[in-house]
Amino acid sequence: MADNIAKVSSRWTSSRLHSEILCVRYGHAGAPVLLFPTAGGDAEECERFLMIRVLTPLIEAGRIKVFSCDSVAGRTWISSEHSSAYKARMQNVFNDFLTEELLPAVRNDCGGEVEMISAGASIGAYNALVALCRNPQHFRAAVCMSGTYDLGRWMKGEHTSDLHVVSPLHFVPYLGEDSRQLALLRQRLVLLPTGEGRWEAPDESWKVANVLGARGIPNRVDLWGEHYDHDWVTWREMLPKYLADLTA
Repeated sequence: MADNIAKVSSRWTSSRLHSEILCVRYGHAGAPVLLFPTAGGDAEECERFLMIRVLTPLIEAGRIKVFSCDSVAGRTWISSEHSSAYKARMQNVFNDFLTEELLPAVRNDCGGEVEMISAGASIGAYNALVALCRNPQHFRAAVCMSGTYDLGRWMKGEHTSDLHVVSPLHFVPYLGEDSRQLALLRQRLVLLPTGEGRWEAPDESWKVANVLGARGIPNRVDLWGEHYDHDWVTWREMLPKYLADLTA
């Protein structure tokens, strides 16, 4: 890697998640981008699957700094060892980790208060959406690629209080009209690009768009066509385009 993309790694034991977490930063300046891994991924997944390589022009130009952390909650969702209630609870705790541990570390790295861009694919897209919808004071946009947003498949019919607050499909419709959270969300942007090829589910993105749109939250579904599969090849083409637009 070039000097301006030199990887900086931080590892600490989270008092909230009760596990060791790796966070990685790529870049030296620019808009901070929090890139969430796929369900089973770790902080370095984006490097192994060549996402950092395709983002190199933006990183070298000082337009973005990319941060990534282990997918602790994502791994829990796809695990067969835990109950549905536990999975939703861990997602809720992961948000506490995000706001109380990870975001302060990002702000410290960036030298003060910053508005971030969240991004991710598949379950990472879900996490990018949740990050913005729950914390619009910290994020100005989300790039949610080929997302999986309806967690019902893992909940086995349960609807817990934790699920409600970690699922934008559930909590956004009930945000108070006079709430600061909704007011801020109406100043944000959610991008929902998705392929229409193998393993893709465009209906998931339309569900989110309909919920956000009903509350006046700016969003856009971009259909990339049947030649784009639910795969890193697709996401490597998508993400540089959207981040270039958001940092123009």
